[in-house]
Amino acid sequence: MKKVLVINGPNLNLLGIREKNIYGSVSYEDVLKSISRKAQELGFEVEFFQSNHEGEIIDKIHRAYFEKVDAIIINPGAYTHYSYAIHDAIKAVNIPTIEVHISNIHAREEFRHKSVIAPACTGQISGFGIKSYIIALYALKEILD
Repeated sequence: MKKVLVINGPNLNLLGIREKNIYGSVSYEDVLKSISRKAQELGFEVEFFQSNHEGEIIDKIHRAYFEKVDAIIINPGAYTHYSYAIHDAIKAVNIPTIEVHISNIHAREEFRHKSVIAPACTGQISGFGIKSYIIALYALKEILD
């Protein structure tokens, strides 16, 4: 069974609480349940990690290499726009990685339009609400099969 690591960055633990008009009213726990169900259907083992701290996210990406993770789905939150360190960590481990966003970052404030993470990733999915994670799982199924 292929192992997928789902990393969520800053403030994503507050899904269902924060800016419901942008991120919806589904709780973080319910998002994880939805991802888990679909991952199981697609034959993936899934692990979740959330941190509001850049260094912890980088450390988790590094550990993914040594733990033989097959793929990563990452929602870097605000780190999307300026964390070259996360970009470099993804490049360093050379694990297929899909960047996801719940909102369409290209339809929001100008500073959110650019991702410094995306160039290190296999692809980017944004704007489909929590379904962005599900779409990423389908993409990984195609990539890893």
